[in-house]
Amino acid sequence: MLAGLAMAAKAEQPRIDFTSGAVGYRFRRGGERGHPLVRVAGIRRDRMPSIVDATAGLGRDAFLLASAGAAVTLIERSPEVYALLQGALDQAAAESPELAEVVARMTLVHGDARDHLPDLRPDVVIVDPMHPPRRNTALVKKEMRLLSAIVGADEDADELMRIALTSARERVVLKWPLRAAPLLASPKPSHQFAGKTVRYEVFMTALNAQVK
Repeated sequence: MLAGLAMAAKAEQPRIDFTSGAVGYRFRRGGERGHPLVRVAGIRRDRMPSIVDATAGLGRDAFLLASAGAAVTLIERSPEVYALLQGALDQAAAESPELAEVVARMTLVHGDARDHLPDLRPDVVIVDPMHPPRRNTALVKKEMRLLSAIVGADEDADELMRIALTSARERVVLKWPLRAAPLLASPKPSHQFAGKTVRYEVFMTALNAQVK
């Protein structure tokens, strides 16, 4: 089973799953605290920022952040993916009290993040647009094809980033392929964290930000 993505046996339509696979395993092991996304989002034991996942997609990043204790609003503009997410959240909430507690911190919104962000004004905005094509394993390619077939290319990702930068009270985190060219020519990220295949670019937006 793919991380957070199972394949329907016959139709090969994606369904989102927070209860099993790599996502469920990490939750059961309590491994979310050490994940780089949790750190770059500014989550600490003594402080839980309000977070908007502006490109919810399969919901794995939002579930990770909610598992770490943050309240997360997921915005998804594709009606098909929104329905998949709602079903997965309902399933997870019914699975166990522990999962229900995580789901209770997740608010799913159907719409365009560009419209919602100025009103929400969260501390942190996570932006993870559909990434440009890259060479990788067939498994990852198949997973991305399934999602891309539904949502298409995020050709307005640069506009979303600029709206996020004017809406986030503290920071914007862009999840981007490790070796891809920058999404924006300016501004430059305040700092970044490089993983194995992606990098997290952090744009501090608060004038007197205390969290690094």
